Parts: sequence; C-alpha cells; structure tokens
Amino acid sequence: MRLALFDLDNTLLAGDSDHAWGDYLCARGILDGVAYKARNDAFYQDYLAGRLNIQEYLNFSLEILGRSEMAQLEQWHREFMRDCIEPIILAKGQALVEQHRAAGDKLLIITATNRFVTAPIAARLGVDTLLATECEMRGGRYTGLTTDVPCYKEGKVTRLDRWLAETGYSLEDSYFYSDSRNDLSLLERVSHPVAVDPDPTLRAEAEQRGWPIISLR
Repeated sequence: MRLALFDLDNTLLAGDSDHAWGDYLCARGILDGVAYKARNDAFYQDYLAGRLNIQEYLNFSLEILGRSEMAQLEQWHREFMRDCIEPIILAKGQALVEQHRAAGDKLLIITATNRFVTAPIAARLGVDTLLATECEMRGGRYTGLTTDVPCYKEGKVTRLDRWLAETGYSLEDSYFYSDSRNDLSLLERVSHPVAVDPDPTLRAEAEQRGWPIISLR
C-alpha cells in the first residue's frame, strides 16, 4: 500500500494549530494575553525562519497541560476546534486527502505540533494514523513535559523511520505534502515530494529540484 504523508499546519489547515491554541488560551483569559502572546508570537517567527529551539518551545507551550485537569482541557479543546480549527480547514486539503483515500493509499499526518492539539484535528480529517510531538502523561493526566523525539525537522524522519520499521510500510512510491522549509529532510526521502503553498525557502528549493508546487487555498 502506497503512503500519502501530510504535514498539517499551513498545509491541510490555513493556519498553524499550535500557534492558534496559544491565541485561543490568551483570548479567553486562561493565559496572560500580553506576555504569553508575545512569547508565542516570537517562537512562531523562529519556526517560520527555521531556527526554532524546539525544546524551549515545548517547555513553554506544554506547561498549561501540566497544571490543568483533563476534563477542563477537553472542554477547552472542543471550543478550540469549533471556534479556531473548523474555520481554517481547507476544502481543497480535505479533497486531496479523499483523493488519496479513494486510490487506496495509507494516509498519515506527520506534524511538529503536539498530539493533544492535533489528535482531534486528524480525527476530524478522517486520518487514523498520526505522528506528532508527544506529551508525557502520568496517572491519567499530563505532566507538562514532552516525551520521545520531537516530531520536528530531522525528528520527523526519525519518528517516521521507526514507524516504518514497526509497521512494515515503505516509502516506495510515497507522497509527502508540506508547506515548510523545516520539512526539507523528509521531502527529500519520499518518491513524490509536493510543496503546498510553500514558504519562500521551500519554494526556491522546489523550483530548483523540479518538485511540484500546488495551492490548497
């Protein structure tokens, strides 16, 4: 079965779910609307520039999970899905997922954003397999720390290679759709790399290498 891999943020979504989660928490007064938002915005600019310190960012962004009850987190996430995610789900992105599903391909979302934020989004898109940055849990609740290799840059390749070894799938004739320069190492590994509404660095690389460039906007 051929693999169809999808980045999530700014690829299947018209925005970044990780950044949007922080904005949601600030807008509702759950986190400091000035200090937290300023740091969240700065981290996001670092991500766009390809210089994000992923561990620093995870320590910052996951802290709220560690000090909140699961029931409260789940309620917030339901509101977040309704108010922030539904409006940015791209119809053409959904159609692309369904095109690969109809072709009999194995669908997989691979994202740097943590599993708490992204698992309900992947489920909403009808994609059962998700590789994401993992959130540590103990005693049925989050600790506010990460665990495993962050699913970011070369970490995406590491996590995917492990999944391939565990499942027996291969990258033969595989597709990967992404918008970001941060995914170059994985785009180089697949048979059919596709740049989706790419950032300037990825656009230049795609043009140089002859990779397809598409828009889902």
